[in-house]
Amino acid sequence: MIIPCIDLMDGKVVQLVQGREKALEGGSPLEMLAKFRAFPQIQVIDLDAAMSKGSNDALVEVLASRALVRVGGGVRTPERAQALIQQGAYRVIVGTAAFDREKLTEIADAATPGRLIIALDSKAGKVVTHGWTEATSVTAEEMIPHLEPFCSGFLCTYVDKEGMMQGTDLDWFRRLRAATQHELTAAGGITTIDEIRELHKLGIHAALGMAIYTGRLNLDELALLNS
Repeated sequence: MIIPCIDLMDGKVVQLVQGREKALEGGSPLEMLAKFRAFPQIQVIDLDAAMSKGSNDALVEVLASRALVRVGGGVRTPERAQALIQQGAYRVIVGTAAFDREKLTEIADAATPGRLIIALDSKAGKVVTHGWTEATSVTAEEMIPHLEPFCSGFLCTYVDKEGMMQGTDLDWFRRLRAATQHELTAAGGITTIDEIRELHKLGIHAALGMAIYTGRLNLDELALLNS
């Protein structure tokens, strides 16, 4: 499955390079949702909530009322997870809080593992947290077995090339696929149809941002590939 991404900042749709530098702004959230109508699921990340700079809750609720969305950004408490589900999120993405066992347990109890996706983002081979600013000493493959009981899927971003349109690390995703039977979604650097096809062969979804916002990948062609 191909999953277009809508990243929200200050009420606008944006794309960042490696989670820091804003590279571009897209159309309004509803305009982008209309462009993505051929896709069965949309990924919505509230960057303001992730950075503790407010939230885009009203927009998230509107998007969730019009499409099947998985939502992340600032999910640090069970209350936040429950609020997103109440706003209409189909599934909730948990990032940094997944590395605090007590918090993760509380969030999983509140939302149920079936509604949770855990973000396992890696840079230079190690998992990174706190908006990709802090590196851990573990790999995603090492963490997966410990996190599987709390979720039904993993969102794995190859941060080294995220937003750079220089290709992704298919070998890393092959290792991740071998490490779990849970649903996997790949993100970060995915640039070509061939990469998406290879991920599909592995049974891995592709979350796409920069490549579709810049027109590098054609939405009509992607929709046909997704059907």
